[in-house]
Amino acid sequence: MARTLTLCTGQWADLKFDDLCKKAKAFGYEGLELACWGEIFNVPQALEDKEYCKKKWKQMEKYGLVSLSISNHLAGQGVCDLIDERHKAVLPAHVWGDGRPEAVRQRAATEMMNTARAARKFFDAAPAAVKKLLKRVVVNGFTGSSIWHLLYSFPPVQPGQIEAGFKDFAKRWRPIMEVFEDEDVYFALEVHPTEIAFDIASAERALEAIGGHKRFGFNYDPSHFGYQGVDYVEFIRRFRDRIFHVHMKDVYWSKTPTRAGVFGGHLSFGHPDRFWDFRSLGRGSIDFEAIIRALNEIGYDGPLSVEWEDSGMDREHGAAEAAAFVRRMDFSPSAIAFDSNFDK
Repeated sequence: MARTLTLCTGQWADLKFDDLCKKAKAFGYEGLELACWGEIFNVPQALEDKEYCKKKWKQMEKYGLVSLSISNHLAGQGVCDLIDERHKAVLPAHVWGDGRPEAVRQRAATEMMNTARAARKFFDAAPAAVKKLLKRVVVNGFTGSSIWHLLYSFPPVQPGQIEAGFKDFAKRWRPIMEVFEDEDVYFALEVHPTEIAFDIASAERALEAIGGHKRFGFNYDPSHFGYQGVDYVEFIRRFRDRIFHVHMKDVYWSKTPTRAGVFGGHLSFGHPDRFWDFRSLGRGSIDFEAIIRALNEIGYDGPLSVEWEDSGMDREHGAAEAAAFVRRMDFSPSAIAFDSNFDK
């Protein structure tokens, strides 16, 4: 099972796309997970410019790179969130518009529908060699949540408030999923704090709320589970038919009490008093061998996409190191029982 090694480009959107391609190839990556911000992938342009997708493929081909997924976390966040000034900094200008919260949510939903359309157009224009690698067309992203602020139940959460949040999620995302269905594209929610699903229990409830829609699944990222105390290997087994994409990202959490706990104490990433922090692959607390074995168990053969984040390390050093780590860690399952030849 040869899984394609890709680089999640969201943290590299300050670069010119050509420079990013050149660096990713030098770091050791085979492809890119294209983020819908910066110069990386522009949803309106992909839909309006007949040559845009072809040009994007040619840019990647020049460096021997492929793409097997698109990500639009930023617009997705705006669909269900309680909109405030923070969103202006991350949403595209045409989605933010006049900043009226409900209008922003509606425009964010439209942007996610258009992302499905753009993804279909983009991958329809892919070279034949890429289409052979492509298991399904996937858009990774966030959903936002109208109830994240109710996480810690004081003042006491009133009966029905959480259920209302899941109903709001379903009401806003079902029409989006119907466009994904029409375009034969899958949406992979990155289960993550601040989203409608942030652990196993809430992921189960989100799936139930959306009626088990076949186009709705998960972008698996263990770094958002470990420090919460969530069984990140069990997540793979529990949602074996819904793992549409995989992020390889590490996180460290302290084995002893710290000055700031799981909630972070309002300290910035990288602060030495944090209980947990994202780390370059292999330098945190995640057991990646257990993850690879579980992915083999469920037959996952999509890309392994490195989302590199480490406040204490140069990103170019870290990205190259992470590529080498994943190549060393990934392995195929056995095709035979190890003791099958003992009686020959």
